[in-house]
Amino acid sequence: MRLHEIILEEGSARTRKRVGRGRGSGHGKTSGRGQKGQKSRSGASTRPGFEGGQMPLFRKLPRRGFNNARFRNGYLIINLSKLDPLGSEEIIDRDLLQRKGLVRDSGLPLKILGQGELTCAIRVRADKFSVGAREKIEKAGGQALLNQEVGAAGDDNRNNAVPATGADAGN
Repeated sequence: MRLHEIILEEGSARTRKRVGRGRGSGHGKTSGRGQKGQKSRSGASTRPGFEGGQMPLFRKLPRRGFNNARFRNGYLIINLSKLDPLGSEEIIDRDLLQRKGLVRDSGLPLKILGQGELTCAIRVRADKFSVGAREKIEKAGGQALLNQEVGAAGDDNRNNAVPATGADAGN
């Protein structure tokens, strides 16, 4: 089959409405936009909820409740399935993962999750480990090294690593 042999299904493609092509077309002069006003101008549109200058409903109603989105702790996550191909030649940490292109430098703490299996013993240094990830790493004969202090996003505490224990590893 070649490109010139492709036939469209009946009704799948509609021809574009050609506006501003004279009175006889029915869409001439003002091109179906009516007379003057904001909506007749090119590139002009109103934001959602705009009521023509009247006080919009969403501003009349009181705000209620609490949303935790501004205060949530974000993590840079990576699964064991991504770490297994890296092998056991050196400690796997944030810098190595960035060099290999597996994570970006977002400033967030690094968390290791337990999806996937390990075929060799690896030593991993991170800010947090899930319980399953820590168990799989230790079962394979590796080490889960926990950064001592998870400070602010810009802090560089990656060189202070201690082995992760059950209470320190987090979820």
